Amino acid sequence: MMSEKPLSTRQQKILQFTQGYMDENGRPPTIREIGKAVGINSTSVVNYNLGKLEEKGYLDRDPDVSRGLRLTEKAGAFSNSVNQATAAVRNAVERLIKIPLAGDIVAGKPVMTGNDTFGTYDEEDAVELSRAMLSEKPEGLFALRVRGDSMIDAMVNDGDIVIMKPQYEARNGDMVAVWLRNDTTTLKHFYNEGHQIRLQPANPTMDAIYVDPAEVQIQGRVLMVLRQAP
Repeated sequence: MMSEKPLSTRQQKILQFTQGYMDENGRPPTIREIGKAVGINSTSVVNYNLGKLEEKGYLDRDPDVSRGLRLTEKAGAFSNSVNQATAAVRNAVERLIKIPLAGDIVAGKPVMTGNDTFGTYDEEDAVELSRAMLSEKPEGLFALRVRGDSMIDAMVNDGDIVIMKPQYEARNGDMVAVWLRNDTTTLKHFYNEGHQIRLQPANPTMDAIYVDPAEVQIQGRVLMVLRQAP
C-alpha cells in the first residue's frame, strides 16, 4: 500500500491559517481570506489546494455555502503535532545561550597582542551552549579560542574553545587567562609563590614562566573546554 503524499507547504499554511481563524472567529474563512493570508492571488489555486486537503481527509466542503469548510479530526491531529513541534523548537532555543567569542588565547609562549583586550572577533561571533551545561550563571561569560599546545595534558588542544568566567583573582592550580604588562597573553595554570607568580604549562616539554606579581593581570578562569574536531 502506497503511503500518503505529504502536505505541500501551501496546504500546510492553508490548514494552519484555517484552524487559527476558526479558533479566533468561530467560523471558517472565505476563499479570498485564505488566499490573502497565505499569499495566493488566484482563488482557483486556493480552491485546488482545498480540494487536495479534502481528498486527503483534512476537511469537508459544502460547495453551496460561502464559508462551507469544516475541519476534520485529522486536521486537528495535524495542528496538534505542528504546535508540539513548534513548542519543542521554542523550548530548545530558549534553553540555548550565546557566549560571545571574544578572541584567541595562546597556550604556549606569551604572544604580543598590542592591546589590552581579547577583542579580535566580530561582536556577532558566539558559541551556543545549553544552560544545563553550565554550573555558573551565563551573564558575563566569554569564550576564547586556544592557539598552541602548552595545555595538552589538561585536555586543552590547539583550536579548542574555552569558556571563561571573568575574574581578577585566582587560586593556586586554576587555569586562567592572563595579561602580562608587556602586552602579552597566555593560558596557564596559576601559582602564587609570594615573591613571584608561576604560570605552569600542562605540557612536560615546556618550562614554567616566572613573573613578578605586579606584571600579571588575571582576566578569567576556565570553566569549560569545548573540544573541536580535528
